[in-house]
This record gives sequence, structure tokens and C-alpha cells, in this order.
Amino acid sequence: MTESRVQVQGLPVSEYPELAPETVRGTPRRITVVGEDILRRRLKPVTEFGTAELSRLIDDMFAANHIASGAAIAANQVDVDLQLFVWDMTDDWGVRHVGHIANPVLDDLPAEDRRLVEEREGCLSVPGPYRQVARPDHAVVRGQDKDGNPLVIEGRGYFARCLQHETDHLYGRLYIDRLTRRERASALREMAERQGDVFARREEAVSALRSAR
Repeated sequence: MTESRVQVQGLPVSEYPELAPETVRGTPRRITVVGEDILRRRLKPVTEFGTAELSRLIDDMFAANHIASGAAIAANQVDVDLQLFVWDMTDDWGVRHVGHIANPVLDDLPAEDRRLVEEREGCLSVPGPYRQVARPDHAVVRGQDKDGNPLVIEGRGYFARCLQHETDHLYGRLYIDRLTRRERASALREMAERQGDVFARREEAVSALRSAR
């Protein structure tokens, strides 16, 4: 049997379109930038499931992530105070992961399963810079899907980093908080220099997404 190269909500699928259905349905929302208060708050749990509003938010988050060429995006990055993030990214082994999770909690993995790896990390809300950040290369996150069903997502390598990065967002933490003071200042200076170009590319991507529909 051929191994699936796509996993949706943690489960393998045999076929999947280049543009996720959520991306096609969604309308990209403005992505918040470091300095905005909502990026520094612990977000509210999702309590209403199976609603049109929640489905629409997820679709819009997929669209925003796509136009920003992101791996994943959290709700506060589109200015919404909810514990929710979505992802559409390819891991170190060429497997594409697509999905969403509400109210995620990372498992506290045993020491023998926590190998720290330093890799370059960036953030859609810190547009431009990337910096080396150490994180465990294995992560398990538990939460719920948009209908309130229990969900367990496991990742390794880049996908594990993604799950940890996005869960951090829901507690008001950014990757630059893991840097030294000097590294953080350097990243923010680079952001100030590059964000204009980043925003321009995102605007171009919005037009390209409309044409692709």
C-alpha cells in the first residue's frame, strides 16, 4: 500500500487538492502585528461548536495563512480572541498536514522523548525575520475540532515546531520571547525594515487567490 502524503486532521487521505477547501471558501483577514494587545493575551476557550460563525472563521484563517505563505496561523493573528489555530504545511519528510484545532493543550512528554533541536523560526505577526529557536522535535496536542469532537494531533520535526509555536500564540507568547534581548531587538529592527515588502507580497497573493477560484 502506498503511504499517504497528506494528512487531514491527523488522518491520511488518498487525494487532496492543491488549495484546501477552506482556503477556497475563506476570505483573508488582516494579520495582526507584534505590538497589538491581542497577541499578548491568553485567549478565551472555544465554547460554541458546530456554528456557521466558527466554520467561517476557520475558512478565513486558512485563506489568511495561504496569502501570507504561512505554515499555520492562530486566531489572535486575525484579531479574534479564541483558542484556535489552523495549519497547512509540509513536514521534513514531504508529508502535507492540513487541519484545525480548538482549545489545544500540549502533552507533557517524558524526558526521553524530548530532543531539543534548534531551527530557524519566523512568524506571520513578526513579518520578515527568522531566528534560531530551540524546541522539542516531537509534540502531541489535544483539543477539539469545529464540531466539538475530541482531537489528538502528533507531529515531529517541523510539524512539531508548528504545533508548539501556534499553541504558544494562544497564551500570548511569541517566538521572539524565546530569544535573548539582543536577538529580539535585532529581529524587530529587521521586521521594521522588511515588513513593507512582506505586506506588498501578501496583497499580490490576495489577487492571485481570487484568480485561482
